Amino acid sequence: MFRTFARCLFMVVACSMLGNISQPLHAADPLVFISAFAAGENGAIHAYRLELASGVLRPLQRTSDMENPFFMALSPDGEHLYAIHAPGKFGGKENEFVSAYDIVGQSGKLKLLNRQSALGAASCYLDVDATGKSVLAANYLTGSVAALPVQDDGSLGPAVSFIQHEGSSVNPQRQEGPHAHCIVVSPDNRFVFSADLGIDKVLGYRLDQATAQLTANEQPFVRTAPGAGPRHLTFHPNGRYVYVINELANSVTLFDYQTDSGILLERQSISTLPDDFSGVSHCADVKITPDGRFLYGTNRGHDSIAAYRIGNDGRLTLLAIEPSLGKGPQNLAITSGGELLLCANLPSNEVVVFRIDAKTGGLSALGQPTALPSPSCIMIRE
Repeated sequence: MFRTFARCLFMVVACSMLGNISQPLHAADPLVFISAFAAGENGAIHAYRLELASGVLRPLQRTSDMENPFFMALSPDGEHLYAIHAPGKFGGKENEFVSAYDIVGQSGKLKLLNRQSALGAASCYLDVDATGKSVLAANYLTGSVAALPVQDDGSLGPAVSFIQHEGSSVNPQRQEGPHAHCIVVSPDNRFVFSADLGIDKVLGYRLDQATAQLTANEQPFVRTAPGAGPRHLTFHPNGRYVYVINELANSVTLFDYQTDSGILLERQSISTLPDDFSGVSHCADVKITPDGRFLYGTNRGHDSIAAYRIGNDGRLTLLAIEPSLGKGPQNLAITSGGELLLCANLPSNEVVVFRIDAKTGGLSALGQPTALPSPSCIMIRE
């Protein structure tokens, strides 16, 4: 039954694409790439043109030369896209792959350059350093991180750096071992941080920009609260603060970031859920507006987006917890002008576009959700 539904959904999306490709596009409207985290014929990366004025996603292309594409990252110059994918089964016995693509102009077409092993299973996050010469991967199931060098044409070389995380924490079901859930390069491009859900740590590494080598930082890690389950992290635009969203504790933790040493110092933790909520929910993603005034985090289970105001000292104040208008909000993306927030509701097979109120940070949905199978990651190229 599920397969029949998925095929029908795919046909609806495909027909919608064909019907909209001829519509006029505006150069100021960005390209958007969304991965459909599905096996077989439904696994694909969808390219859209996002109309900033209306919030409408206009279908352009569908690249389907991979199965289970999960997380993606763009090169700093916007010319290449990197994507995790898993032939057959995601999180199986075999290592996942990272694919490198050329982005062909403004068409949304992707040209495969090559693929390399991520050196781990259930790979779930990618980042590219500021020079565009290193692609970094986090492997959830096997609890490791890897760095792959980027060649002059944007293709990937085999991983030159691999670090296996060690340990466990207090939740026997989710924290029996390490589960690296993200890997993020600092704004100054000197350090790399990985949130590991399984061991309640954010691990810090120094990055050699010339060789893509990772080495443990002077502060090798900072602990989160026991059972917090740190998942994703993001830097404030001013480069002085780091925000970690904790999947199991349903909270966001603020750290001061010392740019000279790469040391993190915890300052605040705040819930993402209403005080009266008693159900099961787990956080997923966290994003900040480019002006640094508002932060958003997703709740899967409560199916909502928590919105916060960021103070001058970096501390968070809860503004509202808004419905995500779909199930299991997995990933967020914000346009460079801070006008729009896109939310991928993976289990309900849809992407919702919200207008961000520049004064209050409030969210208001625009138009109808865009249907596609299991949207897991959104990348905006502007």
